[in-house]
Amino acid sequence: MVKQETVSNILKSIKENWPESFEQYSPPILRIHRIHDYLQQDLVKVIDQYQLQSADFGVLASLRRAGAPFCLSPTELYSSMLLSSGGLTKVLTRVTKAGLVDRVDNPKDKRSKLVQLTLEGKVLIDDIIRELHDSNQDRLKVLSEEEQQQLDGLLAKMLTAWE
Repeated sequence: MVKQETVSNILKSIKENWPESFEQYSPPILRIHRIHDYLQQDLVKVIDQYQLQSADFGVLASLRRAGAPFCLSPTELYSSMLLSSGGLTKVLTRVTKAGLVDRVDNPKDKRSKLVQLTLEGKVLIDDIIRELHDSNQDRLKVLSEEEQQQLDGLLAKMLTAWE
């Protein structure tokens, strides 16, 4: 895999070769985008070991964070993920066939089914989250505890503009 140009070098090139646009660039936003890309690569590296796709991981993580009995309606899953309803149907079919979720009767609406995490799915998502946590902690080691808290506070403050 070809190593990407650093954000610092990108900014330097813009300043030297396209100075009229340099003021329009936001170094923190470029860095956040790059960090997002690296975090996505780390996620894919972990979930590939389990033959999962990002959307499969999203379904399992959404069900796990719902708390016991780890069960949501497809609409609740759909609203927590960036998928079309057709895309969600494909993902649910795949994770059901893999034995990671079950489709169970909805006691409140006999016309619909709920999606419930199986024990195998729960164990798997717990393992994946532990691996991701370890990887993320390794990445954060470049910052002191105080810097990590400061970063978290600043990012939380930024997110209020969208959330």
